[in-house]
Amino acid sequence: MAARGSAGDDALRRAAEQWLLWDKNPKTYAIVKQLLAEGNAGELQKYFGSRMEFGTAGLRAAMGAGISHMNDLTIIQTTQGFCRYLEKNFSDLKKRGVVIGFDARAHLSSGGSSKRFARLAANTFISQGVPVYLFSDIIPTPFVPYTVTHLKLCAGIMVTASHNPKQDNGYKVYWENGAQIISPHDKGISQAIEENQEPWPQAWDDKLIDSSPLLHDPYAMVNKEYFKDIQKQCFYRNINKETNLKFVHTSVHGVGHKFVQLAFKAFDLSPPFAVPEQKDPDPDFPTVKYPNPEEGKGVLTLSFALAEKDGARIILANDPDADRLAVAEKQESGEWKVFSGNELGALLGWWIFTCWKNNSRDARAIKDVYMLSSTVSSKILRAIALKEGFHFEETLTGFKWMGNRAKQLMDQGKAVLFAFEEAIGYMCCPAVLDKDGVSAAVITAEMASFLATRNLSLSQQLKAVYDEYGFHITKASYFICHDPKVIQQLFDNLRNFDGKNTYPKSCGRFKVSGIRDLTTGYDSSQPDQKAILPTSKSSQMITFTFANGGVATMRTSGTEPKIKYYSELCAPPGNSDVEQLKKELDELVNALEKHFFQPEKNKLQRKTE
Repeated sequence: MAARGSAGDDALRRAAEQWLLWDKNPKTYAIVKQLLAEGNAGELQKYFGSRMEFGTAGLRAAMGAGISHMNDLTIIQTTQGFCRYLEKNFSDLKKRGVVIGFDARAHLSSGGSSKRFARLAANTFISQGVPVYLFSDIIPTPFVPYTVTHLKLCAGIMVTASHNPKQDNGYKVYWENGAQIISPHDKGISQAIEENQEPWPQAWDDKLIDSSPLLHDPYAMVNKEYFKDIQKQCFYRNINKETNLKFVHTSVHGVGHKFVQLAFKAFDLSPPFAVPEQKDPDPDFPTVKYPNPEEGKGVLTLSFALAEKDGARIILANDPDADRLAVAEKQESGEWKVFSGNELGALLGWWIFTCWKNNSRDARAIKDVYMLSSTVSSKILRAIALKEGFHFEETLTGFKWMGNRAKQLMDQGKAVLFAFEEAIGYMCCPAVLDKDGVSAAVITAEMASFLATRNLSLSQQLKAVYDEYGFHITKASYFICHDPKVIQQLFDNLRNFDGKNTYPKSCGRFKVSGIRDLTTGYDSSQPDQKAILPTSKSSQMITFTFANGGVATMRTSGTEPKIKYYSELCAPPGNSDVEQLKKELDELVNALEKHFFQPEKNKLQRKTE
């Protein structure tokens, strides 16, 4: 070992030796044993330097050995902590139980897989007398929150890394209300994990669950009930039966194929053409660089080819755990347009409200109707709400906030029709309090089929929405920065721009008219200058409002080394000079990059297209 005997090295060695006493997975055990034998301090630091952090998104990390990775032992430790925390919070945990689902991820070199992790988690609960509803096969992530609500369970766990690179996995946690956990539960669970590191006596013996009366398989029931519930959002069955519109669907080597086929059947639509190379789950994601449809055209190459071959005009793409949806449409010019998350949010918001309005018996009911979106998403729903008379609220970034807020509103007797975030996440159906790419896909298909009877494309309807409610032009991107100190400095500079505690008054030629800083809790637009939305000192987030109607938010990512920005120019209805608006937004974004990010000075790496 390089600097033998330093206190840090000794601590790493002790952590690794402790690991060997507890780990019974032969692959990860062998990796750690070899590291100890070689005395490689650098490698030991990588595996044992810090434990994965349990946050409001649960866990997400690469699969591999040690406390910094997803593996059998860290799953056991995490679930033991979670189990103890639930016992403390629910006196009826042993009556109600939990649900556990998994995707198709697997990692040969460490022997980890989503299914294996799910079984070990189930075993942990069953060993404590807690009933477990463990899905017998892969499912889309939204099935877990659906099951929590549907069966009135105490909690849900989904083992998935969604659209992350193939070596990653994750452990996503839902509370009894069917929404992802928010503070203080993350801290409480984290604490309980620390206190329950040593595997319990039967922790490794997951074969025990197969004969346990506490093990239930909700697969058949949820497959029936979920599709029955989303049919409440089907309003044009006759049009669906008759439509000539053809759709292509890709599940990008994930779980979505079968479930989107079933959703189309539930809506009486002909099944979409599935991209053959991508329809079956494959943990190697062989045809894409990143399995994330948000990356745009690169992920959709095979879909375009199939659509051209089969004469389909619309492409629906799910991410690997089927909780997100990307949509592309062939234009008159023969080009393909991939809709941004904000554009699809505008279309779905318009569609779901229109369907509600056409089917609402009571005009006064609108005072109890709500739509939500995250603070970095387009404000188009606000514009529609203002004109139509329903309520719009924005929440912090992430569906955990929208899901929890939707549940609060529903408990007060309100109708939450729709929620979305620009990262292609849509909640179109109140039965799932999280983003759901399966229901979003089939509702988009019905909307497109209906519009086709009016000789309208999705793109034409989007323009009609903007014509009616005002153009909302958005532009978002990010810079990569691996140095937390540089990121901290960049945001400190913005908070002390012209001397201590002063924010910028302008950005290039654009005058700043308002500042909201959700890291510190400052909001210049409030009488007491205190922000209404919850604040978090652990993440950076500042929103600038400009005199020209522009808004730009800069924030750090919770899961990646990125500083993201989201910008939007909102024009009042009737201002139809889109090219002029786009030009103005481009200039604003260039000024933002140059004056606030200063990429050259801060050595930031641009997003590569």
